[in-house]
Amino acid sequence: MKKNKPKYKQIIEAAVEVIAENGYHSSQVSKIAKKAGVADGTIYLYFKNKEDILISVFKEKMGNFVEQIKKNIDKQPTTSDKLFTLISTHFEQLAKNHHLAVVTQLELRQSKKALRFEINNVLKSYLNVIDEVIQYGIDHNVFRHDLNIPLVRQMIFGTLDEIVMTWVMKDHRYDLVEQAKYVHQLIINGITKE
Repeated sequence: MKKNKPKYKQIIEAAVEVIAENGYHSSQVSKIAKKAGVADGTIYLYFKNKEDILISVFKEKMGNFVEQIKKNIDKQPTTSDKLFTLISTHFEQLAKNHHLAVVTQLELRQSKKALRFEINNVLKSYLNVIDEVIQYGIDHNVFRHDLNIPLVRQMIFGTLDEIVMTWVMKDHRYDLVEQAKYVHQLIINGITKE
């Protein structure tokens, strides 16, 4: 399988850096190949074209991202801890990889409709994790039973996404991870039973 080969991973890592530094449209395959330390033609052994690289970057990185969040959430004993872990892990993973934050927040939004469709398919697994946390809170009588889960999910995801976007646009001038406790408190206060 190509995904398990070292050159595939080198190309993915190089693509994240090159796209973050140059923007998707100015990131020629030759720049990615040079950064990865492979010949231009080697890229085409693993990817069909530049769009395929961007989609693969998102699938690979988002897959790992979601897996880490899920693993961390599963270790938590309470609804509040699960929600806090979702928020803090989201922020931590992007704070430690500024290039990935730039790619996910800026470059993926400028893509064509077909690319956005592929990206949305990958994003569904993350949205399912958020749904699971909300449902867990409802089932354990912590969150209100009348919650509209899709709406609350969009509220949570949209909040996290906007905070990371602002952080990226402000050149990381504040501690992203530090924001987790404030975001957690706002969300918890909005959806917890009285």
